[in-house]
Formats: sequence, C-alpha cells, structure tokens
Amino acid sequence: MYTAGIDVGSTYTKAVIFGEQGRIVGRGMVITGFRLADAASKAYQAALAQAGLAEHHIGYIVSTGYGRYQVPFRDVQVTDLSAQARGAHFFFPKTKTVLDVGGQTMKASRLDQGKVRSFRLNDKCAAGTGAFLEKTARYMSYKIEEIGPLIATSKEPVAISSVCAVFAESEVINHVSSGATPADIMHGAIVSLVDRSVQLMKRVQMEPEYTVVGGILRFETMVRVIGDRLNATVNVPPGDLVQYTAAVGAAILAQQRLAKMQAA
Repeated sequence: MYTAGIDVGSTYTKAVIFGEQGRIVGRGMVITGFRLADAASKAYQAALAQAGLAEHHIGYIVSTGYGRYQVPFRDVQVTDLSAQARGAHFFFPKTKTVLDVGGQTMKASRLDQGKVRSFRLNDKCAAGTGAFLEKTARYMSYKIEEIGPLIATSKEPVAISSVCAVFAESEVINHVSSGATPADIMHGAIVSLVDRSVQLMKRVQMEPEYTVVGGILRFETMVRVIGDRLNATVNVPPGDLVQYTAAVGAAILAQQRLAKMQAA
C-alpha cells in the first residue's frame, strides 16, 4: 500500500512516499530547473531512499503541480488545487480555506471535506507571488535562505503599495536610497504580499479554519502577518512539510486510487 505523490512546482519539485496507516515514510526535494522529468525522478529517488524502499514497492504514483504532465512514470495526474486541498485536509481536517503562496503563483480555495468548492488565482504579476520577495532580497544582496533571519530583526515595515512588480521594485530602490533598513524593506514586502493574499481569500468567501501552505510560509513573519490581517489563528503544516502539502495530497489520492483498484 505504498504510494507516491510528485509535485513539480515552478521552483522546487517535491516527492512524498505515503505508507499504511496514513504515515509519511519518505520525502525528497530538488530545484526544478528546466529538465522537469529529471527533477521529478531525482526527488522521487530521494524520497525512496529516505523510506528505504525500491520502485517496485510503490503501488501507485500521482503527479501534480505545473509540470505534472512531465512525469513519465506517473499513473495519473491531478491539479495542484486538488492535491493542496487533500494535503491541507490531511494536516488540518477542519480546514475551510486554503492559501497557497508559491514562487510564481498564489491561489486561494474554499474547501468542503477536503474537496475544492471554489478557487481564485492571482494575476500574472510577480508582485503577488514569492518571486517578489526573492527578487527584493537579491536586490539588497541577500540570499533566499537569509530572508527569515533578516525579517526577524525588523522594527517597522516600510510601505510598498504598488500592485506591479516593476513599480514595487522602484519603491524598494527608493527606500534603500532614503536609508530604510533591509529588514524593514523585506518586512514591508511581506506585508504587501499578505494584503494581496487576503484580497484573494475574500474572493472565495473565506471562512475559518484557515490553512496556509507554500514555500514562502517558511518565514514565520509571513504567517504572523496573515494571522493579524485575518484576526484569526492560521494553520501551518509543521517544519518543511509546508512545502510538501501538494505532494502529500497527491500521495493520499494515490492511496485512494490504489485501494479502489485492489477492491475491484
């Protein structure tokens, strides 16, 4: 009854091996790059190695993410909305609203028992995605992994009001020139991103419980600001599992498919 979920995202590719009794037994993550099939294979092999399993132990594989069609060893593919919904429901069964902030996209969805009832996507502007935070950090000569510790030292976020990534970058340049600290600028970028995410959640008629997922949610400040804006407690999968939610959901869907096949 081992199954696998492969989430080929725009920035990272994640794989999860799901075992009996609802246990995650292995996971792996690699940078996606431009060879999507290779990235899927590497992440899958890393998850198998952590689980101590071989390919023949896996009964069913479901792929998801923007590169889900590029996984040649999949049994079936599902949308990332469906996979994220199942993953969020797995971690927090009472979830009603999910916010997924990825490197290139932002999605809000309304759930009913782990199934998507309505959803909205951000526009194509990078100011509404994690890429804006990464670009802001790089402009100030910080690496992505330094964003979290940097924001933790912020005293007051600066205002970044532009809805376009190009204009927002100009605001960042002006703030740097005026002497604002990098920490306060990054904090301001997060507040700007959260404001866009809350607007997206309102469009799906959000209601608690709220669960937030995606790589950007590694930053504690992001979670705190979202909670403040919603005036509510926000669920976040533990540790780095916040990045694996769609892969977990895909593996769960694979379990369901496999069970039906065995029962037939």
